[in-house]
Amino acid sequence: MSNRLIDLQHITKIFDGEKILDDLNLYIRENEFLTLLGPSGCGKTTTLRIIGGFLFPDEGSVIFDGKNITQLAPNKRQLNTVFQKYALFPNMNVAENIAFGLRIKKKSKAYIDDKIKYALKLVNLDGYEKRKIDALSGGQQQRIAIARAIVNEPKVLLLDEPLGALDLKMRQDMQYELIRLKNELGITFVYVTHDQEEALTMSDTIVVMNGGYIQQIGTPEDIYNEPQNAFVADFIGDSNLLGGTMIQDRLVEILGAKFLCVDEGFGTNNPVDVVIRPEDVELVKPEVGIIKGRVTSVIFKGVHYEMTVLANNFEWLVHSTDMYPADSEVGIFVKPFNIQIMHKPESEDEKAVDINE
Repeated sequence: MSNRLIDLQHITKIFDGEKILDDLNLYIRENEFLTLLGPSGCGKTTTLRIIGGFLFPDEGSVIFDGKNITQLAPNKRQLNTVFQKYALFPNMNVAENIAFGLRIKKKSKAYIDDKIKYALKLVNLDGYEKRKIDALSGGQQQRIAIARAIVNEPKVLLLDEPLGALDLKMRQDMQYELIRLKNELGITFVYVTHDQEEALTMSDTIVVMNGGYIQQIGTPEDIYNEPQNAFVADFIGDSNLLGGTMIQDRLVEILGAKFLCVDEGFGTNNPVDVVIRPEDVELVKPEVGIIKGRVTSVIFKGVHYEMTVLANNFEWLVHSTDMYPADSEVGIFVKPFNIQIMHKPESEDEKAVDINE
């Protein structure tokens, strides 16, 4: 996955005087599953629509396979889009829906029939050619929308919150289907979602966006374990976010107590943001902990207990397979490796990163 297929260069998009994307730079590699992740209004769908040609940027360029396609119409681009609403034609059966794009391209009947069979086999809906669209479940409609896109042999498949209308079980099943499809087809997937679990499950690369800026780019493991700022830490999974002071390399003060950590290069006595994941907080005997606290609530979550512990006037979120009853006194211990130090942003919307290297 080395060569760049799509290169977004200095993309700015303004709606009604408001900058939705602000000098965005991003490249997408061939055969990559890249997910644009962020809250509503962060610019992820706008980015996808600019790649697809449904919107043109006010500034910047879209380079596809070395060619500038910034002003090219969607049907002239080597990509197809699957929308959340599927956009299937209810008056056509499954085969007619899948064949729609191929008929416009005036392909032969034999070619179209072959492609329909191939696509239905790929999405595990063999023999569904004659079914009416309204007789299909949401998950089946989703598969037909994908089948219709892949028969056109796009180099890139754009997916705009395609699982948003499905129930949880169906959504999880479709996540694995999409990973399988991507691997079998060997094409690039660009996926938009606000669902962190979806992004962590499926992606090779996650681009976390907020306020028209890219906040962080990395593998799911990087994004979860090494968030670059408080927004990313808070948006991806549960976390304990605390203000701290970096006393020196490998030593941070949190809530008045000194914690050993592994981070270096943050200066001396500098304010920092600290993130500690709930599963990394260890509850121990009060005298063994770095700080002492009291368990205020306990919820059984199936795999683990979710507890809150009030310690040094902070409510710690703790996930553990060991249960400590409410009102019991505990110590809090965190291994140095599990303390993530981040620079404090200079402003609310400061961008953490400009381009993925």
